[in-house]
Parts: sequence; structure tokens; C-alpha cells
Amino acid sequence: MPSLFPRHIKKRLLAVCLTISIAGTLLFTGCSQKPGANQNKTFQSFTNEVFCQEVSSNSISLHYSLKDPEKYGIREAPVTFGSFSADSKAAAASYENLKAALNQFSYDSLSVENQLTYDVLDYYLQMAQKNANYLLYEEPLGLVSGIQTQLPVLLSEYQFYSEEDIDTYLELMQTTPDYFDSLIAFEKEKSKAGLFMADYAADTVIAQCTAFMEMGESNYLISTFVDRLKELNISSAQQSSYIKKNAQMLQSYVLPAYSRLVSAVQSLKGTGKNEEGLCHLPDGKNYYEQIVEEATGSGRTVPELEDLTRRQIISDLEAMEEVLQIAGNEAKETAAMEDNNPVTILNELESKTGKSFPEPPETVTQVKYVPKAMEEHLSPAFYMIPAIDNTKENVIYVNQSQMSNNLTLYTTLAHEGYPGHLYQTVYYAGTDPDPLRSIFNFGGYVEGWATYAEMCSYYLSSLSKEQATLLQKNSSIILGLYALADMGIHYEGWSKIDTIAFFKNYGIKDSKVIERIYELIIGSPGNYLKYYIGYVEFLELKKEWAKQKGNDFSQKEFHEAVLSVGPAPFTLVEEYMGKLTNH
Repeated sequence: MPSLFPRHIKKRLLAVCLTISIAGTLLFTGCSQKPGANQNKTFQSFTNEVFCQEVSSNSISLHYSLKDPEKYGIREAPVTFGSFSADSKAAAASYENLKAALNQFSYDSLSVENQLTYDVLDYYLQMAQKNANYLLYEEPLGLVSGIQTQLPVLLSEYQFYSEEDIDTYLELMQTTPDYFDSLIAFEKEKSKAGLFMADYAADTVIAQCTAFMEMGESNYLISTFVDRLKELNISSAQQSSYIKKNAQMLQSYVLPAYSRLVSAVQSLKGTGKNEEGLCHLPDGKNYYEQIVEEATGSGRTVPELEDLTRRQIISDLEAMEEVLQIAGNEAKETAAMEDNNPVTILNELESKTGKSFPEPPETVTQVKYVPKAMEEHLSPAFYMIPAIDNTKENVIYVNQSQMSNNLTLYTTLAHEGYPGHLYQTVYYAGTDPDPLRSIFNFGGYVEGWATYAEMCSYYLSSLSKEQATLLQKNSSIILGLYALADMGIHYEGWSKIDTIAFFKNYGIKDSKVIERIYELIIGSPGNYLKYYIGYVEFLELKKEWAKQKGNDFSQKEFHEAVLSVGPAPFTLVEEYMGKLTNH
């Protein structure tokens, strides 16, 4: 069956969004609770059922979520990427059905941990019900992290634990045309509704697909496949046979699917009726408000977030001025980092993290590099979240073309590794949360924490305190400007000219660079807000926590409190960080 939640595979691949499928129906029987029943046990059975059905809905979700599905009672699952649907009524019915099942539990009878899971699921369903009205507004071919760039990465990291995994993988590749056909049909429905992407976005999608198709024999789906085979104890003859089959699947199914997608996007190009912000679309302003709430997890309105952003920018500017008044030219000296070895940097960051953050479980991390041919089209870096039953294996990808200097590499690895995504993930996994919590996508919490970690890393580096402050505040301000531009374009209706004028007021005068930023914001509404608003919400939580604790405030204690709650909207993080700490 299709996936119940219109979620992103981003829970399995951070900094990357891949919508697998959109809503189906899930029927629960026997959920009515009698007085005196063991609510906690029954509730956990319920959440496990939801989890198993959700991760089983497509092969990518299942494989990236679980190393050993049978231990969770999943013995057979269809081999599929899922499919796309524009049926908003079916989606709404699914969420309504699940909400009704959830409401049958006695909330007050649940443990604190189960109440948190209940609240997170309830919030998520509320968001999903609102989203059901805007299915055709969603863009699976996003410029920053669309299917066209992320599917090959997911396939290249599809681990082989057994020969069965290889067979499933090859069968999955064979289904790529069907998956892309449903994607194309979805884009055609968007076109009919006047919601197809702008021409420049279509050109970018075509270029990204073409780059992948033209890799030829150097395609990383060939090389990574060979590398993964070597990790299994199989004969040379078996290896050769599998290698040939993989090349055949790539040539016969995956690449033709990409070719069909290119043709479809090309044919639909020109049908998009809007090349500006979402507020210029019918009901677009309301849709953007929905995007912002979902992307950030903040309970604030867009005008309140604009005000919060401006206040933080002013605070950062004042901090920079204070440093310059005290340290003068010394603070302006070129900041240099000597080490450019990612493994060494990660080890250093891990050791320094322990001073202000709780100790995470032991784990293993591999650093890999984005293939040269795809550097232009992939994120600066991303972290592959491991299966929840295999958290000791972690992979970070680095895009070398976007590492302008060693300091950039250092802060990027802090974002993706310690004390960012990797640390956050393995620490939370160590609290033994309900498996259902792993399928939710709360970008504000996840990316906000990683951005917070990145900002902290300036002070963990070998830079002087003054240099660290200047560079960190400058980085925060730039991201804040991107966030303001996102809200300005999609909520206030800024044109490209308005956006150029806005950035020029802050000394950013390269029109071509600003135009590129404008196009990225148009193509991925709310993307920058996940990072910046999420980061600022953590700062606001810290301020309030410090106010409450007074002289007893501890950085480590604060970090433990927010990390123990796990991914959730910030209203719930604030509510439960105290409850779980005192529990």
C-alpha cells in the first residue's frame, strides 16, 4: 500500500528530501480501549503497527529504517519505490482514520514517554490533514534536494547485508520506470492546475538529470555496487553475475526512466503560471504559512518569525561591533585552519563535544566524497542516518567542490557529525525511543540543532575567541538574511528586483549570486527556515532554560534535556524537556 504519511525520506538522508509516496488508507480494528486495560502496552502495540505498516510501504523506507525487519515482525513487503497520487480526499481519509484510532486511548493513563509519542503523532497528523489540501503544491523535483538528485544517492548507499538484499535491490531498480511514471503523472496534474515549476527550475532539473545520465561507465551506481559486493562472502562467479545484472538494470530501467522524466519536464516547461513567490498562487499565502509551520516546528506566525529573525540579526551585529571595539584589527586577521583531513577533524570534534554535551554511545563513521560528476547538483554535505537497529554504522558525504577552505570543512563536519546530525542521532537512539518516532520529519528540530552545532563549532576550533565570534556571528547573519528573503519572497511578495535591493542593503551586491539565491528560494520554499528558525528556537529555549536555572544553569544539562526529547515541534520540546529531565 502507499505510504500513510506524505513525509520525506530525509529522516534517512539528512539535508536531502525525497518524497516516496502520498497517502493511502490504513484501517485499525480492535483499538477501542476498555476501562482498566493496560493502556501503555496497548498503545505501544498500536504505535508498532503504525510503524511497521509505514516503513513497509516502500523498499527504500524499509531498508533504510531497519537492518533486520523480521525482528519487528515484518516478514514480507512489496519491492517498490511507492507511487505518487494527487487524491487529497484519500489522503485526508487516511489521517482522519488514524486520528480516530489515536483518540481512543486514555491520554492520562499513558506514561510520560508514551504521552510524548501521542502528542508528536497527534501534531503530525494535524499537519498532514492540512497538507492534504495542498498535495499539488508540493514539488518532489525540488532544486535543492529533489528526487532526480537524491534517488541515485539512496541507491548507492543501499547496504547489502545478505544476497537477498542484492536481489531486492536489483528488483527495485527494475521498478524505477513505474515510479517515475507516477511522478510524471503527478507533475502533469500540477501543470493542469497551473502549479508546474518555473522555466528556470525546469532547466535546472533537466540539467541535473542529464548530468547523471551522461556519467557513462563511471556512473557511481556501478562502482558503489562493486564495493558493496566485496563486503559479502560470495564467490567470484556470483560477483560477476551480479555486476552484469546491475549494469543491465541501470541501462535498461534506471537511465531510460531518467530519459522519460527529462522529456516530460521539457514538454511541460512553459506551463507554470508563476515564477515568483507562493503568495502569488491561489491560496498560496496560506500554503506558505503551512510550509513554515511544518518546516520550522515553530508555533510563531510568519510576521512573528520575521520579527524574531530581525532581532537576532541585530543582536549578532551588536556582538560583532563589540568585538571590533575591543580587539580591533586583531580580530580581523585571516582565520586559518591547518587540518583538511575529515577523519582527523571529526575525531577532534568528537573529543571536544564531550565537554559541553552529554556522552553519546560509541559508533563508527565513514567519510565519503560526492562523485565529481554530481558535485554541481548535490548539497555541500549530508549525513546518512543509519537504520534504527544499526546505529553503529554512519556515513557522511562531503562535496569537495563546495569546501572553499579548511574552516568551511571544519564547520560543515560539525554540522553533519559532532555535535550535529550524527551526534544527535546516535544520542537519541541511545534513549531507546518508540520506533514510530523515527519516521517523523521535523526539519526545524533536526536542521536547527545541526546549525546550532555548527555555530558552536567556531568556539571549539583553534580560532581565537574574537575571530570565532566574528565569523560565527557573520555566518548567522547571512543565514538570517536568507531566511528573511524566503519569507519576503513567499509571504510578502518580493520580486527578483526587491530581493536584489534587500541584499544590497546588507553589502551583498553580486546580482548573479542574488538571482541564484532567489531561484533556489522559489524552488524550495521554507528550506532556509528549517536551518535558521530552528537554530534561533534552540537559542530561545536556552535563554528560557538559563533564566529558570539561574546560577545552576549547565550547558550540558540543557543539551541533554533537548536531545532527550528528540525530533518534535518546539512547543512540545519546551513542554517535555523539563518533564523528561525530572522523570
